[in-house]
Amino acid sequence: MNDPIVQAYKDVETAVERYTKLLQDHVLMLQNTEAPGSDKVVRMTQGSKAMRDSAMIYLSYAKYVAYGMPASEEMVEDEIQG
Repeated sequence: MNDPIVQAYKDVETAVERYTKLLQDHVLMLQNTEAPGSDKVVRMTQGSKAMRDSAMIYLSYAKYVAYGMPASEEMVEDEIQG
């Protein structure tokens, strides 16, 4: 596929991974500083998980598109390795 598109996908992947890691770290900090079961901890924990899950769905499809929407996932893997 088009190298700039693949590179842009990889940039987005890196940024999303960083974002979800920072959210997870923030949740851990809140769990150590806020009262157990506080509304803030519960909401941030749920929000962090939702962001991670939806980011994985988004990245999966973005990767598929970046590699030219091949007929199978194996073809994406072949593109990455080749």
